[in-house]
Amino acid sequence: MPVHDWTRVDAGIFHDFHQRWIVTISSALNRGLLPGSYYAMAEQHGGKYEPDVLTLKARTPDPSAYGGNGGGFDDQTSQGEAATSGILVAEPKARVRVETDLEYYRRKQNVVAVRHVSGDELVAVIEIVSKANKSGRAAFDLFVKKATQYLGYGIHLLILDLQPPTSRDPQGIHGAIWDAIAGEEYVAPSDKPLTLAAYESGSGLRAFVEPIAVGDVLSPMPLFLWPGGHVPVPLEETYQAAWESFPRRWREVVARP
Repeated sequence: MPVHDWTRVDAGIFHDFHQRWIVTISSALNRGLLPGSYYAMAEQHGGKYEPDVLTLKARTPDPSAYGGNGGGFDDQTSQGEAATSGILVAEPKARVRVETDLEYYRRKQNVVAVRHVSGDELVAVIEIVSKANKSGRAAFDLFVKKATQYLGYGIHLLILDLQPPTSRDPQGIHGAIWDAIAGEEYVAPSDKPLTLAAYESGSGLRAFVEPIAVGDVLSPMPLFLWPGGHVPVPLEETYQAAWESFPRRWREVVARP
């Protein structure tokens, strides 16, 4: 199913679809895409910026998920878990790959950055960019600031930007984020103004970018759980499932020729 033109509806209508897609992605991750010691949760938005989907690592994982090893895994032992799950260690496929090894983005081993209220470790965030994120300078700057903070603490990101560029992000949200963290310009293809961007935060920082446009089919994108290990998030399938539960009245508006 091709990506729709969400400029045809107001922020509240897209918000409804946004919420459906968040839950669908979270459910897909929990139905076997993530290893046994990881789980995803849809995060409720409050008055301040919060991420959409959290991927967390349980402190006491289920031993049966990986052959009786109940000790969990760190970055050095994650390969054992990869052998019994859908974790990929090959390079993700993306049209654009950029990286930086700036010292600021090396892991801060002695700092606890973000933890879920349950005490489990936050390892990755999926964010679907909303119209509200681009509605004004304050909201936009907060979104970019939180993205850079997560990456600075070694938390991986997957950002799905189906909103057209604004004066604040003429190259899309990835352009603004990459400029903030690396001081380098990203130029989006003129015919592909929307962006899917996966960020891997390890000893350096890498971004895997897939430029897209209205009418394109969504490619799977990597969600990194540790440097060099990711799961492919089925964006097309989850988008379609969310669309099928979206009210027909608004599907006809969004999808009209």
